Amino acid sequence: MSALALEPCPTVDLIFPISGRFLPRDHAQALKDALCRAWPWLEVEPLAGVQCIKLVPGLEPQAMLSGRAKLLLRLSRERATELINATAIDLEVADQALHLGVPHVRELVPHTTLYAFHVAATDADEVAFMASVTQALSGLGVGGERVCGKRQQLTLASGVVPTFSLMLHGLAPEPSLHLQRHGIGPHRLLGCGIFIPHKSAAAV
Repeated sequence: MSALALEPCPTVDLIFPISGRFLPRDHAQALKDALCRAWPWLEVEPLAGVQCIKLVPGLEPQAMLSGRAKLLLRLSRERATELINATAIDLEVADQALHLGVPHVRELVPHTTLYAFHVAATDADEVAFMASVTQALSGLGVGGERVCGKRQQLTLASGVVPTFSLMLHGLAPEPSLHLQRHGIGPHRLLGCGIFIPHKSAAAV
């Protein structure tokens, strides 16, 4: 099947413009909690995912929000339609006010190169992590070449979760869409396993 013949993906990205002053650099848990307070169905929505918000670079624990900051929610097309028709919303994330403006839909389309900022790992062992990635991708029928990137960690209510960034390239259209929809690994609402298009397979 050619890329032109692919059916529209039942999952889409909903992109919210956001405004606020600061957020913690490690804000995944606080953001998830705030979003689930606003939309309680989010915790049980199949394949829902949240992309952590990009912040101004630096070393301080609290980071400024740039004027171009966005929130990405990966949702079913039906849930996205509900939120588009809703009003703008104000959140409190780690004691910081965050305003979500009116969102727009971005369709998931095939890309040969995809990138995830965080994929959850069981520990800090890169070899074991890549073995688990291979197993997960095999289960989804996704091939391509893999590049493991930076080791990081997320501080959650239940403790610290190690993560790695991950790039995949050389993906065919159908597996690319399938991976974007399903992701890999746990903690999707904490920003893990969410793959987005990347321009090239340069160093992660």
